[in-house]
Amino acid sequence: METAIDAKAMITTHDDIAPYMVEQRGRFIGQTSLVVLPKTTQEVSDVVKLCAEYNIGIVPQGGHTGLVSGGIPFPGDNAIVLSTSRLNKIRAIDPANNTMIVEAGCILQTIQEHAAKHDRLFPLSLGAEGSCQIGGNIATNAGGINVIRYGNTRQLILGLEVVTPTGEIWDGLRALQKDNTGYDLKQLYIGSEGTLGIITAAVLQLFPKPKEQQTAILALRDLDTSLPLLNLAQAMLGDALTSFELLPWIGIDFAQKHGQGVIDPIEGQYDWYILMEASVAINHSNLKDHFDNYLETAFEKGWIKDGVLAQNKTQSDCFWLLRENITLCQKAEGGSIKHDISVPVSSVPAFIKMANEAVQKLIPGIRPHPFGHLGDGNIHYNLSQPINMNKQDYLDRWEEVNRVVHDIVHSFNGSISAEHGIGRVKRDENQHYKSPIEIQLMKSIKTTLDPKGIMNPGKLIPVS
Repeated sequence: METAIDAKAMITTHDDIAPYMVEQRGRFIGQTSLVVLPKTTQEVSDVVKLCAEYNIGIVPQGGHTGLVSGGIPFPGDNAIVLSTSRLNKIRAIDPANNTMIVEAGCILQTIQEHAAKHDRLFPLSLGAEGSCQIGGNIATNAGGINVIRYGNTRQLILGLEVVTPTGEIWDGLRALQKDNTGYDLKQLYIGSEGTLGIITAAVLQLFPKPKEQQTAILALRDLDTSLPLLNLAQAMLGDALTSFELLPWIGIDFAQKHGQGVIDPIEGQYDWYILMEASVAINHSNLKDHFDNYLETAFEKGWIKDGVLAQNKTQSDCFWLLRENITLCQKAEGGSIKHDISVPVSSVPAFIKMANEAVQKLIPGIRPHPFGHLGDGNIHYNLSQPINMNKQDYLDRWEEVNRVVHDIVHSFNGSISAEHGIGRVKRDENQHYKSPIEIQLMKSIKTTLDPKGIMNPGKLIPVS
């Protein structure tokens, strides 16, 4: 391997490898004898060529924030880890073209901050943005809180640079809005979870930086009113609507009990809340007037019982801190069985009601904790253990609970993975719900592009 990369860029000792082997949720421990940290695309190419020659598997790893064990090798994979953390240059920014070229190891927050310095916005935003890397975001087609306005990562990528399973470098870094010269190859790699090649750089789509934002947290009359409230926001705010997040009382309760600096801005207790934001990129807009009219109309219709409109950025940040802690503070309440699902937006309330009833029947005392991106139908349907149940006994029922929830998702023609990917955790479960022709087409693509099967072996694609 030293013929492909400097020995200083290789990690071989057990203790130094260990941090690369524990996935985010702590459910699995990976196994490898080597981690390589290339600094250039050419070094990535050299490593891949050597691995291809000797049929050695390669597991690409970015910020190591994934939630489906897609970034660690398992025993028997015969794989090394290729970390992209040193591929971290911002190669160029073109404000006039609203584009930026970045390497795969760039931290998402760093990209956001660099765009802001040029009065531009890169709108991908999620809880792990301080540590996740853009290559991993692209490889998993990450979502986040702004999808309703800007789309998933897929919609934010204009071009890619990829090292193929044979070690060839495909330079597709074209900053074009229109390119109709054949198959859109970049779309194959976006969301492929490193199973078809290694993304080393990307052309990102930027947007004008918002000049005005309005943020509010609203207490709902009931879950069913969330849909007309969303429809009203889309009608009255149009493209200015950026985020529309559904929050349950149990999440707010957990966040206040276990979070740092978290405050519930609404007095009283309600079953369901909406955290929403609208923004525009022009000064002296009438956004606040439109937002105020929207809130007045919603109150008049009786869809919301209470609400607070952020008066400044500090208060808006406090609202979003509450949202972030809804995710972080579940651990403090014991075991949590998690689902990252999507259903048609119009089916979200019906799904939540049906799933709650089913899991409470399966495990009495279970505490449903559904929250997330109502605006695009992506709900993180997480389930905290019953208060008096042993944590391990509860977690041992993970797959059983998954099957109950995923069957309901499937009945709504939904997806068992909306933005976290498939990885190893959901690989076999995915095969249960996808049609045979879909599985076969995926296998055909994998076999054609990676005939030796060295790219992230055992992930996403079911083992034949």
